Amino acid sequence: MARRRVILYGNSVVLAAIGATLERLPELELVFLAAPLPSAAALSALAPDVIFFDTGRGGPAFDKLFTLLQECPSLLLVGANPENAQLLLWSSGRFDAMTAEDLAQLVVHGSRV
Repeated sequence: MARRRVILYGNSVVLAAIGATLERLPELELVFLAAPLPSAAALSALAPDVIFFDTGRGGPAFDKLFTLLQECPSLLLVGANPENAQLLLWSSGRFDAMTAEDLAQLVVHGSRV
């Protein structure tokens, strides 16, 4: 199975914890990005399968991420709210409520198993 590329954009404690958990999974290649977020074209060139980001950052970063989602319908965007540790998922697919394990499998496999 090819490794899935996961971008983590931001420096919140929540994203650090997600990154530490995902680093243990050999089937993932993690890319850590700090502000400012590159253009949608530069992000697309990184060929991410999943992008985790702080929802508290807002502004132009959201525009770039959602532009990329329109261009890459298989992309999964996961917004982490550092204030309440909630995760919000955006994708062209539909997902029902899931557990943390379901989320990990979604990141690893690209679909619910």
